[in-house]
Amino acid sequence: MNNQIAKPEALIQRIFLTALALVLAVLLVVFAVNLARASDPYIKTVLSLDGDPVQGHAIFQINCAGCHGLEANGSVGPSLQGVSRRKSRFGLIQQVVSGETPPMPKFQPNPQEMADLLNFLESL
Repeated sequence: MNNQIAKPEALIQRIFLTALALVLAVLLVVFAVNLARASDPYIKTVLSLDGDPVQGHAIFQINCAGCHGLEANGSVGPSLQGVSRRKSRFGLIQQVVSGETPPMPKFQPNPQEMADLLNFLESL
């Protein structure tokens, strides 16, 4: 039997290649998810429209302010101030329409309403 200890250079190379493979896998998954989102007809339509922040504010007051506060500073739900710096446009749309973050309900605005709401959220 040969009980040879691996050379440090080989071990470092193996660790580096494993880390590189993991980073590439994560990037591939992120790219695939963004590609799938970008191909969604609803999202494509929303992003092609010009949103009106005044209309978006009205939609927010009716549907969102009960949890996120009248000024979007948070209440039951989190503050949405600066939310567009934390989430992409795709992420904001997905958050609103998916209902995947309980207790936030699934909300299905038409594309123009979503474009208006998105514009308002980006102004916070």
